[in-house]
Amino acid sequence: MEALLRVLKSHPGPSVLVCCLLFRVVDQLLRRLPVPKVVKQDDLRSWKWRNLSVSMVHSLLTGTWALTCAVAWPETLSNIYSYHTPPSYVLLCVSTGYFVHDATDIIITGHARGAWEFLLHHALVIWCFLYALYTHLYVAGAVIALFVEINSATLHLRLMLKLAGAQSSSVYHVNKLVNLFTYVTFRLSTQFYLTWFIISNYSWLDRAAYFLASIMVMNIMILIYFYRLLRADFFPRTRSHMGQNGLHNNNSKKFLND
Repeated sequence: MEALLRVLKSHPGPSVLVCCLLFRVVDQLLRRLPVPKVVKQDDLRSWKWRNLSVSMVHSLLTGTWALTCAVAWPETLSNIYSYHTPPSYVLLCVSTGYFVHDATDIIITGHARGAWEFLLHHALVIWCFLYALYTHLYVAGAVIALFVEINSATLHLRLMLKLAGAQSSSVYHVNKLVNLFTYVTFRLSTQFYLTWFIISNYSWLDRAAYFLASIMVMNIMILIYFYRLLRADFFPRTRSHMGQNGLHNNNSKKFLND
């Protein structure tokens, strides 16, 4: 691990590109798996399913990895600014590679206009993560930020079930409750903690203004999505409205899932 860490720290940019290519390989492997017939009948649904599948792999991997780092090295939670371990630095390389891959996939497949909020989110995350990789600062903060991937896994499952037309299944109904719990526990709470840390230590943190501005933009996006989630899954208005929130507008509904 120490030898790998030296290589990554010496060449963070190329290391991120290698991780990006690894997610491209994951993308190609996932294409070989069977998909629901209703998904295959539409090109947009097919792309969304493939994109969400890769996102699911990233969420399960990095969410579990981030929590493990926090449990194994509790200082991760308190020393957000300067503390990091070899596993946390490698995690950051892997996750940054995913966001580069996903942003590239959105652009080259022609979905940038419909998924502009993903690109905005990804741009903010990539800049923040690259800053941490190059300066070795805020690595622990980035690890904490990746706690949201626990919730992202349930969000991805929710959207994949909707794409497959399984909104009435027991799996969907159980998942929407789990999704609500993980949203509050791992997404809203994580964002609140990071926001509080930056504001409390604003006077001495490097690039505090940029990081605060970035996290406030993400906070707004997360609260908007939370409202949409509650409205769609727990307070539906009409059948057509539910359809709009479930299938026809998945591009705008998936932001902050990566």
